[in-house]
Amino acid sequence: MRIALFITCVTDTLFPDTGRAVLTVLERLGHTVEFPSEQSCCGQPHFNTGYRPEAVPLVARFARAFAGYDAVVTPSASCAAMVRDNHPLLAGEYGGAELQRRVAEVVPRVHEFTELLTDVLGVTDVGARFPHRVAYHPTCHSLRGLRLGDRPGRLLRAVEDIELVDLPAADSCCGFGGTFAVKNAATSAAMLADKNAAVLDSGAEVLCAADNSCLTHIGGGLSRQGAAVRTLHLAEILAATEGGTR
Repeated sequence: MRIALFITCVTDTLFPDTGRAVLTVLERLGHTVEFPSEQSCCGQPHFNTGYRPEAVPLVARFARAFAGYDAVVTPSASCAAMVRDNHPLLAGEYGGAELQRRVAEVVPRVHEFTELLTDVLGVTDVGARFPHRVAYHPTCHSLRGLRLGDRPGRLLRAVEDIELVDLPAADSCCGFGGTFAVKNAATSAAMLADKNAAVLDSGAEVLCAADNSCLTHIGGGLSRQGAAVRTLHLAEILAATEGGTR
């Protein structure tokens, strides 16, 4: 399968290892992965802050960059939700018939990483080994937007030698929410304190999720507390083969 990697702004700028992990897993499974150089932001910051017309050129760029691929994969539930839910909306509101047509062709092929593995490729065991105690945080977009459900859990349970632990109040928001953390800093900090307390109560060595944005927020809080818990994107766990024979 010819797959395009939509890296996203946060991953490209701050967490390139996540993008490399996606590539590692998919190539291990025998697929061709390409990186369209024309890609840029999906327009989520613009859309969420009310600049809808300004997001339309980004919608058009996305449709051009990712046309013609069998599938488009992204390691971000947040950006996947933006493309699937709001690109057709913006194309309908501000674009002509041609943009609507191009968006309609691309959007059905856009998948968050765990969706692509489980639903499209039909895989749960990707040949990973990660001998650590791990908790999974279902980010708001993965839980309520994309409704990923147990897809991440199925993939994690298939990892060799992993020890999965429950995260108390796992479905509660970490308080990031993009610009929410800026506009409502005190509320965001209080929510983060609750989330980090739950992480520490879980006894996990590593907290993983499907969105680096939320992991940045949680990881920053844990770091300021001097906690030893690492944050790691789920893709990096699935790419790992620590000490394994696979």
